[in-house]
Amino acid sequence: MSSVPARTGRQRQRYEDNLRLVSGCIPYRWRKENADQIGKTEEMIEVLMISSPKRDDLVFPKGGWENDETVTEAACREALEEAGVKGILRETPLGIWEFRSKSSQDLCGMEGGCRGYMFALEVTEELEHWPEQKNRARRWLNIKEAFRLSRYDWMCNALEEFTKVMAEDRKLDNQDNNVDPPSVLVTVDTKIIILVIFISTWCYNLNRRKTHFD
Repeated sequence: MSSVPARTGRQRQRYEDNLRLVSGCIPYRWRKENADQIGKTEEMIEVLMISSPKRDDLVFPKGGWENDETVTEAACREALEEAGVKGILRETPLGIWEFRSKSSQDLCGMEGGCRGYMFALEVTEELEHWPEQKNRARRWLNIKEAFRLSRYDWMCNALEEFTKVMAEDRKLDNQDNNVDPPSVLVTVDTKIIILVIFISTWCYNLNRRKTHFD
């Protein structure tokens, strides 16, 4: 059992412009795998999604930003409570989105509106037990799979920004090392760029969908 209980209630919930403030993250990890028969390896990026209680879909960990914590602390707390992971949070948000709650029983603000901040979290520890373990299952996915399973526009947009950030980070790492980038990194960057194009096209095709936040 987890020794840290999940926060409940909204006594400390932050609001702004009648919108409930929400913070969350896209947890990710790099995994090496053999790419061909001669033993060459590639690094594949995976993101972590979690199941939604009482609904058959997957989301990223997120929840209310409370008045005794910073927005980044809230994102890390939600990752721990909902997904049971700890890691290194990129402090610059992937973006800020406004949306309406899908459930009429879980209104965000006075009119059901939310303003959400999403971050990228590089996972360094995956706990065996966590506060919301009974209600949430974890699933590691490649970005294309995660995008296919993303039900809401905000998730598509966050994934698009996430892939851009990962590609840019790789380029900066190569420049800092002051060496020609290894083929493994070129392969990873190329795949991410292709995924960005794919995701951008998909999001454009979904622009008529109503924006919800689970």
